[in-house]
Amino acid sequence: MSKKVIVGLSGGVDSSVAAALLIEQGYEVEALFMRNWDSNLNNDILGNNQTTDVCPQELDFIDAQEVAKKLNIKLHRVDFIKEYWDYVFQYFVEEYKKGRTPNPDILCNKYIKFDKFLNYAIEKLDADYIAMGHYAGVRFNEITQQYEMIRGIDDNKDQTYFLAQLNQFQLSKTLFPLQAFKKDEIRAIAKKYDLITAEKKDSTGICFIGERDFTKFLQNYIANQPGKIIDIADGQELGEHIGVMYYTIGQRKGLNLGGQKEPYYVAKKDIDNKILYVSKFSDESYLQSKECIVNEFNFIVDYTKYFKESTFECVAKFRYRQKDIKVMVTILDNNSIKITYKDEVRAVTEGQQAVLYLNEICLGGGVIDKVIS
Repeated sequence: MSKKVIVGLSGGVDSSVAAALLIEQGYEVEALFMRNWDSNLNNDILGNNQTTDVCPQELDFIDAQEVAKKLNIKLHRVDFIKEYWDYVFQYFVEEYKKGRTPNPDILCNKYIKFDKFLNYAIEKLDADYIAMGHYAGVRFNEITQQYEMIRGIDDNKDQTYFLAQLNQFQLSKTLFPLQAFKKDEIRAIAKKYDLITAEKKDSTGICFIGERDFTKFLQNYIANQPGKIIDIADGQELGEHIGVMYYTIGQRKGLNLGGQKEPYYVAKKDIDNKILYVSKFSDESYLQSKECIVNEFNFIVDYTKYFKESTFECVAKFRYRQKDIKVMVTILDNNSIKITYKDEVRAVTEGQQAVLYLNEICLGGGVIDKVIS
């Protein structure tokens, strides 16, 4: 008897092809479309009267329906709007209020796609597995007796960075059919099946919220807190900002510092005193660091089965699509680690995620809590 797989069908080309490939492999395939954001409802929860743009999820649902019809599979639909708000969006907003730069896609994977979605598929739809259109893979290591998440072969599309908060149970119940494919191959398969998503543009922006004017969007949830923009090198006041939390370390655009001889970037943020420190483009020394402390680190695998000591060498990424960086890792107390870089690294940012790798294996990830220059 074939195993039943529930595919997270988003209305995009990747999840569409994931479903097609699983059918080819002989699985019993059904699909589930989830809706996680509703502007009007979320404003009601918050007590806001603001009107925000409606995310085009209904258009995605129509595309998902067309794909399911073409592949002759059943399509279910479920709302996780409150769950997304409670587990993802509130944390996202609170981190910005602290002046940090969180990654909602990582939280969405941890709490929604591979938790709420997975449990719904197993408990309500009798699934043996779920599947997603991520460029990543899962394999079972007979020697260590644990599941390993491995990178997608397409370096430009590999999404293990966003999946570094997953655990052994989640991996044991998940299939990633796209691991061995590149993006052009995925679009070719979609054309072969005459899927409506074959030429559809990849989604960007915040997970399930979409592309928006980010500052205006945040202003619906975080009140403006104007303050001074100061040159970090000489203390000169250059202008005013509408809120330190709206900016990220290294940001160059949107500073509204016209009339200066050369462009500036965000070098440091002082939330308490509402000061945004900037530096001239020609001096990037304020962006360089040598090590960082990472909290809430989630080891997907038991690292002691790969390293003999609590200090070990591997590679890391501090943002998506960053090239591998050689690092030394020291295990600290309370799920914290210290990462020391072989060479200085630019724009490691508090609130974002550090992810460790051993060759093609994603070891796990955690939140960058402190950056040390």
